[in-house]
Amino acid sequence: MTTPVCTTASNAAAPRTQTPTYPSFASYVRARRPVLLRTARSLTANPCDAEDLLQTALTKTYVAWERIEDHRALDGYVRRALLNTRTSQWRKRRVDEFACDELPEPEPLPGGDDPAEQQALRDAMWRAIMRLPARQRAMVVLRYYEDLSETQTAEVLDVSVGTVKSAVSRALGKLREDAELGLVR
Repeated sequence: MTTPVCTTASNAAAPRTQTPTYPSFASYVRARRPVLLRTARSLTANPCDAEDLLQTALTKTYVAWERIEDHRALDGYVRRALLNTRTSQWRKRRVDEFACDELPEPEPLPGGDDPAEQQALRDAMWRAIMRLPARQRAMVVLRYYEDLSETQTAEVLDVSVGTVKSAVSRALGKLREDAELGLVR
């Protein structure tokens, strides 16, 4: 018995992968949104701008949905809409810079705090927090930086609410007595 060496012409002519057809615009968006969002992100520097750009392109696609005969070409249509929309946005961009005789001075911040002093205080606070024991540090960060309630903090750390209250109280006492924070204030 011999084994055949070549395949039949019908097997060779079979399509490798079929491009799916989409019964509705919503099903297309659900299926292809991540890929199209990556394309939009490559056209803009800001992820929020990319989402807006994709939304605009999808709106244009939705308006033309009934006119698009070949749904296998939808990705190309949307990519072209992305590119055209981005080009239009770029062309419409205005530069609001005007030559003037004197440079405008920025308004002082309310309270008269210097940004450098604020940064120094933040740095000193983080160094003081890092000197706390790990458990107290975790509770302070969850309560005040992540803005969790005492109950939520207790659930995250798997301790009682009373433990959170007492540990945070002790940690705040240590922070009040911290010598480095006293110098910065």
